[in-house]
Amino acid sequence: MSPVRVGGRVALAAASAGSVAAVRCPACASFDDKVVDSRASEDGSAIRRRRECLGCGRRYTTFERVEEVPLVVVKRSGDREPFDRDKIVAGLRSAAKNRPLTEADLDQMAARVEDSVRLDGSEVASEQVGRAVLDALREVDQVAYLRFASVYKEFDDPSDFARELGLLTKSTAPKQH
Repeated sequence: MSPVRVGGRVALAAASAGSVAAVRCPACASFDDKVVDSRASEDGSAIRRRRECLGCGRRYTTFERVEEVPLVVVKRSGDREPFDRDKIVAGLRSAAKNRPLTEADLDQMAARVEDSVRLDGSEVASEQVGRAVLDALREVDQVAYLRFASVYKEFDDPSDFARELGLLTKSTAPKQH
């Protein structure tokens, strides 16, 4: 049995093959129920279901959410630590200081970075996270991109900036058929 949030309490759900087969009624503890209404939450992160207990007739609400596997970052030293979105936002904030980016922009970029590295599995190298941050900044603000790149890539002299600026502004003409 696995926990499912029912109203403000957690109920036990009998599950088979990864789906919820039945939820214990919070009033009479019966597993015999039917789904009366089902709809996605406003942000699409959960499914809200209205259920009716066939034993006592009471109606109650359940929410089904995806259980996310914790994301672990493998550092260059080999140490492992949990992914921390706040660290991404702090790095973005430093790079975007005095730039026309809002906190909401930074939060959205951090969420996109997390989503993109999650696609690579539950353990990701810190280099993948850094590249994802650079990709997000490249699309939004090239000055913030250069600032982040200078720290992330450990620039030593002005030629490093010139090289990165060349890569940033480099564009190729489309192929002619």
